[in-house]
This record gives sequence, structure tokens and C-alpha cells, in this order.
Amino acid sequence: MSGLDGLFTPRGVAVIGASRNPAKLGAVMARSLSTYDGPLALVNSRDSALHGSVAEAVDSLGAPIDLAVVCVPAPASADAVAEAAKAGATAALVCAGGFAEAGHPSYQEALAEVVDRYGIRLLGPNTSGFLVPSLKLTASFVPSAASVPSGGVAVVAASGGVNHALSFLLAEAGYGISVAVGLGNAVDIDATDVLEYLLDDRRTTAVALHIESVADGSRLAHAVARLSAVKPVVALVVGRNDVGEFAQSHTGALATSWRTTRGVLRQAGAVLVDDERQLVDAIGALSLTRLAPAADPGVGVVTAQAGPGLLLLDRLRGSKVRVPVLSAATQQRLGELLPPMTYQANPVDTGRPGPGFGEVVSVVGADPAVDLVAVYALSEPDSLDLVSELSRLDRGSPTVVGVGGSSVDVGVVRSGLHERGYAVGTSPGALAHAVRALVDDAVLAHRRGVADVPVPSVDVPGGPWDEDQAKSVLEALGIRTPARVACDSAEEAYAALDRLGGPVAVKILDAAVLHKTEIGGVHLGIRTRAELTEALEKLGDCRVLVEAMAPAGVDLIVGARRDPVFGPVVLVGLGGTTAEAFADVAVRAAPLSITEAESMPDELLGRALLDGWRGGPVLDRLELARVVRALGAVLLAAPNVDEIEINPLRLTSDGLVALDAVITGKEQ
Repeated sequence: MSGLDGLFTPRGVAVIGASRNPAKLGAVMARSLSTYDGPLALVNSRDSALHGSVAEAVDSLGAPIDLAVVCVPAPASADAVAEAAKAGATAALVCAGGFAEAGHPSYQEALAEVVDRYGIRLLGPNTSGFLVPSLKLTASFVPSAASVPSGGVAVVAASGGVNHALSFLLAEAGYGISVAVGLGNAVDIDATDVLEYLLDDRRTTAVALHIESVADGSRLAHAVARLSAVKPVVALVVGRNDVGEFAQSHTGALATSWRTTRGVLRQAGAVLVDDERQLVDAIGALSLTRLAPAADPGVGVVTAQAGPGLLLLDRLRGSKVRVPVLSAATQQRLGELLPPMTYQANPVDTGRPGPGFGEVVSVVGADPAVDLVAVYALSEPDSLDLVSELSRLDRGSPTVVGVGGSSVDVGVVRSGLHERGYAVGTSPGALAHAVRALVDDAVLAHRRGVADVPVPSVDVPGGPWDEDQAKSVLEALGIRTPARVACDSAEEAYAALDRLGGPVAVKILDAAVLHKTEIGGVHLGIRTRAELTEALEKLGDCRVLVEAMAPAGVDLIVGARRDPVFGPVVLVGLGGTTAEAFADVAVRAAPLSITEAESMPDELLGRALLDGWRGGPVLDRLELARVVRALGAVLLAAPNVDEIEINPLRLTSDGLVALDAVITGKEQ
């Protein structure tokens, strides 16, 4: 239980540190809260015209105070929260800064101690507050936030400033807010707490999530998974360019906090966006419309202007959204409705809009291959009453609309369409964001419902592990490796060459050496004893691995590691020496379903290389999924393993083969 009723539905509110000086925080907060429907107490022991304490306010008002809004400096905040808790408050908002973020962790620690002692829930410190428009509860030092309308979108933001920015952008786009929260330093209440509260909040139909950092990744992912199963979640994760400290392996270097957070949230069911504008377009659409789960939803595009329609189509195809050719029957019916010069296969160009536009949309929506209709039209009141046309629609498929034109005309049309349940964007780009979000949400829901298969288990012996031992673990998991011989002497290496035949790779065999190529520890294409002698002389007196060379192909990296925030995670990306240079990877938490693992290559920028590029090999996604899940299973079953990595895992015409393997962790 999140226990946040006292915060978001309080029976009474007290402003501690209220002031009659209009420039002070306590006065600003009192103005913001003046519209609140419930009892409001202004508390300041230094002002005889105000209540001297929260307890005095409770006695005077004859009503409980659930929420204390604390507007005093950081050094005095803990005592103020404790006073409120003793008077019966169950929640507190601490707005002031000057805590850990400003180099004063002791003030923040004092707040945490009060929370532990009294069980009061605390939002902040260092936040601009929160909004609940349906209750006229504007617990914010931005009084104009009271103008944000009530609606179905909840905003959960790491930053109070981002919370307000998103709330105003959503209001500008015609969408209302159920709850909007800025977490600040999150000494107590974090994003997971709010998500758990929103699960049962009847006012909320969709949730916009802004993430800067995560303390407990598994708990956050679980909350997103539960919530997204019943209400769509759209996530904006900050930190694309923060690569952090490199770990020893490529996997650790590539699985940055940003990539891992995004990958795990998507796996949990959240739609991902790259900026605040995409977030508004996506969550606005999802708050009004949600598609049925589908593996690959088809989108029908209807446009009254060819140019904007092409912009929309280009963006959709760039996002890998399927725009199917309409059936012959659908095209025949469209031919009866539209002029002969218009394009009718999908997208459908109606020419200039006019009467019957709604019927065209209806026909497209009824096509068997269409799961969603995207409509774009300029607002032309003299030619088309778009609201009336779409109001008469036989809505065979959900529909989302883009409207261009003057701000006044667009505002009228948008308002009318919103009232009728249509999500509306005001540009082809905004419409594309909305469509992509609806499609992504449907795909994620489909993955959630696919039955899974068990993962093979394997016993991992104690370390340290050299490459030969690591590959033995892979073989036990059913992962193919080249034929090889571990050699303790030159004589054994010559015998291995005779046995395997050329060409072979000769590598230093030492568990302490993770990146052999960087120290000249790998020699390739060895065919003769003379070439082997030269390689052994360069490697020096050490154990070596003599291994058959693999055929040419496309190199991948597949790894699993223990992330400090999310626990065991798996990674797939372009491999070999390009892994760190391009950082083209997908990350998920382990365990993961076979369907989830199969989807990982689709996120790679270089995915075309895996689909037969220029006559090359084609990736069997199921085979790769089994490899990924097997590596994740190792970490789940073997607490002595910290990381296991295959780099490269080569895609050949005969399938996948592990050319190098590394396992790190505890020796016992």
C-alpha cells in the first residue's frame, strides 16, 4: 500500500510557515491553496493573526489536518514535519531546497528520521509540489498551476519543474490532469509509491512518467508492469549521454543506466519517448484511446492534403509502423466515394475535404488489415465540418486525428473532437507520435499475453574462468562454439593444429585477461606449423587455446550482468570491436520471456545487417532469444557469477556460434 490518501485526498491542509508577506514562499503557497475545497489552516507561531501550531489549527477548525505543506527553511523542516505528525497529519510536502542537493545531507537525514519515527509520508524536499485539479488542490508555489484543467492524465516527474512544464503542455494540448507530482529529492515518496497509488485511482486513465535516476529498479519495474496492464504508461528517461564508469566487460560499458532503465521499463510495458513534446502527444492519445493487444497493428491513413499525409507516412514507416495496402473490396468502395485521381490504397488521399469525409474514414477503419485510423486534415470550416463528419462515424477501428490551421479554428475543432473521445494532434509530427505510442502500447500488451517456455538450467563451477571453461558453460546451455583444444605446452598446440586442421585461432588462455586482442593475445588464420611457431613465440610462455576459425558473418555481443539498480540484466548489440564505438544495444531485465528476447534485435540501428544484408546470413530470432535467456538464467542460478558475455557471437549461414566468452565473478 502506498498510503498516499493523506497527500492527494486530504480532509484538511495546513501551511506551516504561512506568511502575510506576499514575496515569501508561505504566502505564495497559501494563495495557491486558497481554492482548495476542504479546510485550510495557515500556521505561523510568530504571527498572532495565524494559527500558532497544527494542533491549535485542528482544535480551532474542528476538523482533522491530513496534509502539512511545510514552507520553512531546511534546518527547521524536520521539526515542522514532526509537529504536524504529532497533530495527526499523515502526509507532508516539504518545498524548500538546501538539503542533500545543496551539500547539507544532515537536514535530509533528519527528515528521514521523522518519517521513520512517526510513519508520516513525505513528498520532497526540494520540490515545487503537486496538483489535484478535480479537488482544486494546488499544492504548488506556482499559483498559475491552478489553471490546469482536470482530466485523466497523471504526471509523475522526478523534477518539480518538469512536473509543471508537462502539466502546462498537456493543458495547452487540451488534456486535463488527474494528479501531477514533482518528487524532488524523494527522501520518502518516490515514483514507485505514486505509481502504486495510481493503480486504483479512478480519476487516472494514463500515466506520464519522467525518470532521472532509480534507487530500486526491480520495485519500479514491478509497479510499471502492474500499472501498464490496466492503464497505459509513457516514460521519458533522462541521461542519454551519461555513460558512467566503464565496467571491465563490454556488457558493463554498454549497459549504462539510461539504456538499462529504458529497456527494463519497456519490458515492463511502458511506451518510451525521447522528449517532452513526444510525451505529451503520446500520453494525450493513450488517455483517450487504447488499442487491443496485437503483434503488429496495421494503420490506415486518411488525409485531406497529400503533402502533410506524406510527412505522416514517412514518419510512420521510419518508426516501423505497418501501413498495409487496403483490400480490393475496401479500395472498390473508396473508388465509389472519391474522385478517380486520388490515391486510395493507403494512405487514402481524399483531395480537398468535403461531405462524405467521415464515410471514407469509416470505410478505411473497417478494412480487415486496419487496427487504427490516423486522420489528418486542415481546418476548413467552409468545406468540412470535421467534428460532425467524425461524429457520424461507424467506428470500426479506433481513430486519432491531426488538425492544422489557425489556432482559433484548431482549438474549436480539437475541443469538439476531445468531447467525442478523439485524441487530437496539431501537426503531422504530433499525429505520428500519437500513432506510434498507440501501436507500441498494443505490441507491448501482446507480448505480455504470450505464453512462455522454460529456460534450461546449468551448474556453473567455481571460478576464475578462462575462455575454455567459459565456453564449456555455454555448451552446457546448448550454445554452439568452435572446436577447440586447451594447450599447456607447444607440443600440445602442434597436436591441436594437426587435429583441427587450418586455419585456426591461437589465443592466450588466462582468466585474468578479459580483452585479449588489446594486448596482442590473439593470432588468427594460422595454417602451418611455422605460422603456429611464430604465434607461440609472440605469446610467450603461457597456456593457449587453439580453436577452429569460424566462417565469415555478422558479429553480435550478448551478455548478462548484475546491474546495481535493476539486478540481473541481459544485453544484445552489435559485437566485435565496434561494440563500444557504436553502443547500438538493447537491454532487458532477467528473467525475460522468449517473445521479449526475440524483440531485442528490432531495437538495433544496425538490425538490417541481421536480415540478409547484401546476401548475408539471416538471424533466427528464436535462436538468439534462447542464447539471451540462457545467459540471464546463469546469473539467476549462479550467485557466484557477476557477468557472462559472448563477444563476438557470430551470425553465420549455419546459425550462431560463440567465438569468445568471458565469465567474471567470485571464485567460490
